[in-house]
Amino acid sequence: MAFDYKKEYKEFYMPKNKPNIVDIPKMNYIAVRGKGNPNEENGDYQNTIGLLYGIAYTIKMSYKGTHKINGFFEYVVPPLEGFWWQDGIEGMDYNQKDKLNFISIIRLPDFVTKEDFDWAIEEATKKKKQDFSRVEFLTYDEGICVQCMHLGSYDDEPETVNSMHEYMKDNGYELDITDSRYHHEIYLSDPRKCDVSKLKTVIRHPIKKVK
Repeated sequence: MAFDYKKEYKEFYMPKNKPNIVDIPKMNYIAVRGKGNPNEENGDYQNTIGLLYGIAYTIKMSYKGTHKINGFFEYVVPPLEGFWWQDGIEGMDYNQKDKLNFISIIRLPDFVTKEDFDWAIEEATKKKKQDFSRVEFLTYDEGICVQCMHLGSYDDEPETVNSMHEYMKDNGYELDITDSRYHHEIYLSDPRKCDVSKLKTVIRHPIKKVK
């Protein structure tokens, strides 16, 4: 049975649809940075997703080839995630999607080293005849956050975010979105195959204790 991060780490990937506070440890990710409206057909965001998955599956299937990763075990590729922000805008303005900056990410198993990652970039470039130079190995320590499962359209996220912020304040925290701590989304549904009303998205915001 392949190891499934969603099931093994439910506190990170499967929160209830009520806000809760969680401490996220340092993790390594496959990452691609870009900007623009994520809904734009053949836009920068949609193109980066293919780059991410190209590397994710090269690593996942590495055990079938000659490159052996120390400590490797079979696993389900973790869900797609994204850090989002808009220059000069506090919080998120859902009406100005063209101004969005993003870092699209997929979690890497702990056994994957930077050397293994570099091998995967080289291997995918050679096999897929595609440029993967935008893809990076990102180590990120997210820390204390408030999170909640959001059900439904991405455009309806403000209602969930408001409940998260109320919960945060009630528990003695304040929002700590900065130029290195971001609005974070984890996508548990594929919008191409799922009814909008049933989309599941984990929303996570960085917070800090009120002094």
